[in-house]
Amino acid sequence: MDIILLVLTVFILVISAFLSFPKKNPYYPPCIRGWIPWFGAAFEFGKAPLDFIAQARAKHGPVFTVFAAGKRLTFVTLHEDFRTFFMSKDVDFEQAVQEPVHNTASISKESFYKFHPACNSLIKGRLTPGNLPLLSSHLCEEFNCHLELLGSKGTDGLSDLVRSVMYPAVMSNLLGKSNSPGCPATVQEFKEKFRIYDEGFEYGSQLPEIFLRKWAKSKHWLLSLLGDMVINAEGNSPEFPENGTKTLLQHLVTTITDKFLPNYGLLMLWASLANAIPITFWALAFILSSPSAYRTAMEQITAVLKDQGTERTAVTAAELRELSYVKWCILEAIRLRAPGAITRRVVRPLRMQNYVIPPGDMLMVSPYWAHRNPKYFPDPEEFKPERWEKADLVKNVFLEGFVAFGGGRNQCPGRWYALMEMHMFVTLILYKYEFTLLDPLPSPSSLHLVGTQQPDGPCRVQYRHR
Repeated sequence: MDIILLVLTVFILVISAFLSFPKKNPYYPPCIRGWIPWFGAAFEFGKAPLDFIAQARAKHGPVFTVFAAGKRLTFVTLHEDFRTFFMSKDVDFEQAVQEPVHNTASISKESFYKFHPACNSLIKGRLTPGNLPLLSSHLCEEFNCHLELLGSKGTDGLSDLVRSVMYPAVMSNLLGKSNSPGCPATVQEFKEKFRIYDEGFEYGSQLPEIFLRKWAKSKHWLLSLLGDMVINAEGNSPEFPENGTKTLLQHLVTTITDKFLPNYGLLMLWASLANAIPITFWALAFILSSPSAYRTAMEQITAVLKDQGTERTAVTAAELRELSYVKWCILEAIRLRAPGAITRRVVRPLRMQNYVIPPGDMLMVSPYWAHRNPKYFPDPEEFKPERWEKADLVKNVFLEGFVAFGGGRNQCPGRWYALMEMHMFVTLILYKYEFTLLDPLPSPSSLHLVGTQQPDGPCRVQYRHR
C-alpha cells in the first residue's frame, strides 16, 4: 500500500511539473525556472526581488524570464526597449493589472474593463497642470492646519510625521473636508488601517484573503469608510465655494454607475497616498542628511517666502515655480527610490532583442534599476539634485531615462498633482521647522516590487518651530 501511495505521489509530481513548466523554446528569453512545480523560482525571487533582478541580468543578459507561482515574468532592462514596453499594441496594461485590482479592491473583472478607461481619463483631466491652481490654495491651507498640530517641538519618526500631516490634508483636498480625519484619534486610526493595507498591498494583490487576515480586515474597514464618503459626495455640492470646484470624489460619483463605486474610491485614495508619502519622506531625509542640499534648499525657500511668517504660510503655484531646487530634490528622491517594477501583459507574440516573448507573459520594467544606468545618470547611487537642471521642467519634460511615472497612454494620470503636493509640503515643513536627524539615512528595503521603496530601518528626527 505504501509503495502504491509513493508511486502515485511521484506520478502526480511529475505531471504537475510537466503542466507547470512550459516547454523550452529556442526563441524565448532565458528562463529561471527553479525546481518546485508551479512555484518555480518564487521563493528565491520573493526573498529580495530587486537583488534577484540585478543578479539575473548579470547572468542572463538584458531580457530574461522568471517562472514564479505559475506565471512567466519577463524583464526588459535596456533603455532602447522601454518604448516598445510602453507603446507596443502587443502589450496591454489593463490585462496586467485586472487581477491585482480585483484582489486589492474587490472590483469585478466586468466592472474594471468597463470603467477603468473613464476613471483614468477623469483623473488625467482633473489633475492637469492647468487645473492644479484650483486645488493648490486649499491644499496649502490644509497643510498649514495639520502642520500646526505638530506643536512647537517634538521627536518622532520622520515617516510617521509626514503621514500624520499628509494623510488628512490630501484626503480633504481630493475627497472633501468632511471626509478627512478630523482629530488626532481619527487620524491615528486611519493611519494604522491604511498602513496595514498599504504595506500588505503587494501580497494582497497575489494571495487569497484567507492568508492575510489582518490585511483583509483593514481593507474592508477602508471600503466601509469609502462607502460613507461616497454618500457624502453624492450630495454633489461644491467643496470649495469660492471657485465652485468639486472634489475628485464628487466627479468619480458621476463616472462610476455600479455598486463598486466605493471600491474605485479606495483605489484612488491608495494611489494618491501610497507613493507620495514615502517619496516625501525620502526627499526630506536626503535633504536633511546632506548639508549642502539643505543649505541650498533653505536659501531658496527663504528667498522666495521671506516676507511671510511661519504661521498660515501661503505657497502659490507661482512661488513653487521659483523653488526649482526643492523640486530637483524631490525628483532625485523619486529617481533613487522608484518602484521595483511596472507591468504589462503580452497579448500577441512580441519581438524584443533576439527573442520572441509569448502571449500571456507578464512583461516587466524596473524603474528602480533603470534609474541606475550610468549612461543616463552618472554616479547613479549619489543624491545629486543638480542633475535635474538639465531637464526642461517648465515644459514638464523629465530627464531621458527617467521612467518612474511610466509612459504611453497609461502614464500615471496623477503625476502632476503628486509633484505639486510633495513640492508644497517639503517647502512648508522646512520653512516652518528646524530638524535634527537622530538616525543615519536608512537604506531602501529590497523586499518589494510594487510602489516606492520603503526605508529599511528607523529615521527619527527632533523638530522645533522656527
